Amino acid sequence: MGTVTGSSRLLDTQYGAGLSQEFLVPPAMLDAVSPSGDRGGMMLGSGMQGEPLTISALRPAPTRIVLVGGLYMARQVALRAMAVGAWVVVATGRPDAWHLLQKAAGNGPDGRPAPLVQIRRLSPVELPRPSEDGPLLVVHDGGPTPQELFPPRSPWQTTVYVLPYMHPQAGATANAADLVLLQRLPVGQAQLAARIWRLPPPMVHQLTNLADDQVVALGRNLWKPLRLVTTKKEQAILGPVRRGD
Repeated sequence: MGTVTGSSRLLDTQYGAGLSQEFLVPPAMLDAVSPSGDRGGMMLGSGMQGEPLTISALRPAPTRIVLVGGLYMARQVALRAMAVGAWVVVATGRPDAWHLLQKAAGNGPDGRPAPLVQIRRLSPVELPRPSEDGPLLVVHDGGPTPQELFPPRSPWQTTVYVLPYMHPQAGATANAADLVLLQRLPVGQAQLAARIWRLPPPMVHQLTNLADDQVVALGRNLWKPLRLVTTKKEQAILGPVRRGD
């Protein structure tokens, strides 16, 4: 996946201009987590000039997103998917790090955690059937070389791969992604990213100098630096913006 400065079908700079649809969720859920970008998809952050950026992560096509960085960004993406009514299934080897999503979702009528969020082991399981009214976000938190346990095969299913750092064996996963979100990388990992995506030296330098709240959105014909934006309610759940955990 080569990159040049431009735009992507997954990313838009105006609320309401993306590809995702509007989903209805209980007011308590919208109050607990950050608001969505309405029909523009999930709010991702702001551009370097302060313009709002949305991501059409939930759309009528199988979608892959790779996140390279800390848990903060991954959990924020999952929270915002919940805010637009998506089912969220997290497959992870560190379940304690993800239980805050279940707490944010609250309890169902029977007093148990709401089924909107499921925390699973790193093994194949039957997933909820995604639909336009109930899209599915699968978070694969399985280390730097993830296996294809839950590849997106149907519309309205998005699989997010959480990579704590760049690894040479992650090239296939990275190149298959529709969108990659990169936090700050050490020099060696930035050079590996350069080989995977054929990045020129100025982009490599930028990756090594991102602030804790900065991310680069990378895709086909896309290189977009942005800042993560966190609401007060998200801060109460996730804490302050940070690069790692």
